[in-house]
Formats: sequence, C-alpha cells, structure tokens
Amino acid sequence: MAHIHEKIDFTVAIFIVHDEKVLLIHHRKLDKWLPLGGHIELDEDPEQAALREAKEESGIDVELLGERPPTTSPGTRALLAPRFLDIHRISDTHEHIGMIYWARPKSSTEAKCAVAEHHDIRWCASGDLDGLQPPMSGAVKWYCRKAIEEIRR
Repeated sequence: MAHIHEKIDFTVAIFIVHDEKVLLIHHRKLDKWLPLGGHIELDEDPEQAALREAKEESGIDVELLGERPPTTSPGTRALLAPRFLDIHRISDTHEHIGMIYWARPKSSTEAKCAVAEHHDIRWCASGDLDGLQPPMSGAVKWYCRKAIEEIRR
C-alpha cells in the first residue's frame, strides 16, 4: 500500500452494479461492509487503481462509468471523472481523499472473495443493506443506493 504522505492518501471506491445489486465486501481488518477499493499506488492514476482494485478484490473486470472530456492531447490524458469525492478520517493523524466510481461488470459477475482481506463478498439489493451485519454506515448505504438508482436508468 502506497502512502503519499503520513497525513493523507488518495483512494478509490468502486460501486459495481449488476441487475440492481451492488457488490460489497466485508472487510476483514475494519470489520465493515464496504465497496471494493483501496489506495492509489504511486505509479498509477485513479482509473488504473479502480480497475486493479476491482480485479484484485473480486476477480471481476469492470467498466468504469463516467464522463471523459475530449481533451486528451500529447502530454495530457483526460481521466473519467469520479461520480463523487469525499475525505474521511482513518485515525487522529491520517485521512483519505476518496474518489468514488460507479462501474458495471464487463462480462462475468461471479465474484471471488479475497480471503486474506475479506470475510465475505456478495451482491446486495437496496433492500438487503439495512440487514447487513455488522451494520453498514449511513454514508456507504447512501452511495450504494445512489449507484443502483443511477445505473438502473
């Protein structure tokens, strides 16, 4: 895991939606239900990090959704805009700036649990979110429901 600074890191969160369900992991270390995601490594951009994290944590190849401006030219590559950004405290002295992406599977939807990192991985409908144990944070629930709603359209 790359740390760009002792006080702050950049991360990605990927809300993968298929058939009105979002793919979630029960994180082993944090004991929380979360989307797939992780730190942006020093040698990658946010898109590369999101694609890598989705594949590493689920075995699924995804298509990131969003708008890419037509501004790529020599020396500049336009990136897909994340759907949302946030900043969240990890400890008293460390924060993460999170780039939140929507995605859909490219083909297979059969998720494989990365057992070294997660207790479980599962596809959840909006109605399943309130029953997850341990309970999911309100913020993550909101993002899940927003992704399902927007990708359904």
